[in-house]
Amino acid sequence: MSATLFGAPLSPFVRKIRIALAEKNLDYSLVPLDPNEKTPELLAVNPLGRVPAYRDDRGTLADSAVIAQYLERRYPEPSLYAADDHEFARVLWFEKYADYELSGCCTFGVFRQRLIMPLLGQAGDSTLVDSVLAECLPRHFDYLEAELDGRPHLAADRLTMADIAVASQCCNLIHGGESVDAARWPALAELVEGVRSRPSCAACLEQEVGVVERIRARIARGTRVSGA
Repeated sequence: MSATLFGAPLSPFVRKIRIALAEKNLDYSLVPLDPNEKTPELLAVNPLGRVPAYRDDRGTLADSAVIAQYLERRYPEPSLYAADDHEFARVLWFEKYADYELSGCCTFGVFRQRLIMPLLGQAGDSTLVDSVLAECLPRHFDYLEAELDGRPHLAADRLTMADIAVASQCCNLIHGGESVDAARWPALAELVEGVRSRPSCAACLEQEVGVVERIRARIARGTRVSGA
């Protein structure tokens, strides 16, 4: 039975699960659902009205971290977490850090203000964007760069959900017209590009670029649409 993933393709949380599914060679169907619209269909798979949600033969689950750990338990190979207790905890920490801290900067502070708000016919908060770029992101990127300490991965010396979660947020930063400065944060930039270049992520980004281009074209025309 093929699984179903519900959510907007440009969501970093949906992207995170799409990458995990691809890394584990699991088939699924993507059903687009816009988190900006709390439709009965969306609320049926997540009463909080958020994405992603995931359904397979065992039932329906919501929240990207929950889904990711479910996939890891049910399909343990290849592992996207870690066997060592401390490294496992580090993966959980960086996944949470990306989902709760980086998302506020990369996705909601830049991507949403520059693309989604104008798409919805509302002015993006340029003051917020400036603050994020000058203060929020540098602080988080300095921390991640120090934790990498020249290594290509955040935990377990290999690709884990820690890397995927961080890179997925940075993908939205890039969609929003910014990037990770390789001169200032070389290890972090290498991590992000390493994930982005993997077939599991590149396949998502190939689809997303077209969506972003259409959004920019609609913004330029002043065409309001209901969501991304």
